[in-house]
Amino acid sequence: MGFLDQAIHAATGVPRLYTAGLKAGLGPSGAFDVLRISEAALRAAAAQGRGVPGRTNAMRHFMWQALLTARFGRPAAATIAHAQERGTPSARDSRIDEHNNRVGQDHGEAHAGDLRALSTADAIALLVPVALAKWESDELIWVKPR
Repeated sequence: MGFLDQAIHAATGVPRLYTAGLKAGLGPSGAFDVLRISEAALRAAAAQGRGVPGRTNAMRHFMWQALLTARFGRPAAATIAHAQERGTPSARDSRIDEHNNRVGQDHGEAHAGDLRALSTADAIALLVPVALAKWESDELIWVKPR
């Protein structure tokens, strides 16, 4: 994946996610919540996942999709995840992200009542140790760069 491709994909992330939220039927407020959840998952994963290759990204996808699924349902979370992966310069990386997204969606469905009742910050805080445990048990995966 070239630097320019990575930069373009990163720079279009916010509008892509907001638009995906709208297309998923969440309305402007819900689409904004998608951005807030994405930012919270990214921040927590960066703080708790660093130091081990691939862990930050795996945790981010898991927590992001778990909370989106709990709040908005699996179809909306899957629509948003698909929009995020569309245009990704690396198909191999995208397949890994899709796996970790599905693990998050499964967890979000199973724990929707608990996660939905919490603030975004509290829900992400609850998901951090779960993400770490899933990483340690190899439920969350990554692929070494070539």
